[in-house]
Amino acid sequence: MDDEVVGRIGPGLMVLLGVAQGDGPEDVRYMVDKIPNLRVFDDADGKMNLSCLDVGGSVLAVSQFTLLGDCRRGRRPSFTAAAGPDLANALYEQFVEGVRALGVEVETGVFRAEMEVSLINHGPVTIMLDSSKSF
Repeated sequence: MDDEVVGRIGPGLMVLLGVAQGDGPEDVRYMVDKIPNLRVFDDADGKMNLSCLDVGGSVLAVSQFTLLGDCRRGRRPSFTAAAGPDLANALYEQFVEGVRALGVEVETGVFRAEMEVSLINHGPVTIMLDSSKSF
């Protein structure tokens, strides 16, 4: 196993990004606008009131098709809702570049690689966003 570290951030957000069939540029725009502006960091009063942009946080963006796994039937997840690799990679890269364009430092993993990902979750705060429920 290769122990090379390809992406590492300090305080900020880990984004596990799943791309579904039918996702497109409007979904990317929604996520680029929403994620860095989510008020999930504590202010001086300990209230979740500051965004990643407010605190100068970074983003670790990891492409994660397994988020689209459907486990409703049987015992083995079905990934048929996940976008194919070409579309998924293109939209993932658009997301990364869109967040960087806002001035946020973005680190990434390696698309389609088996990776070991570590997270120290402060809070813990875990938020799920689905762009299909935004329009």
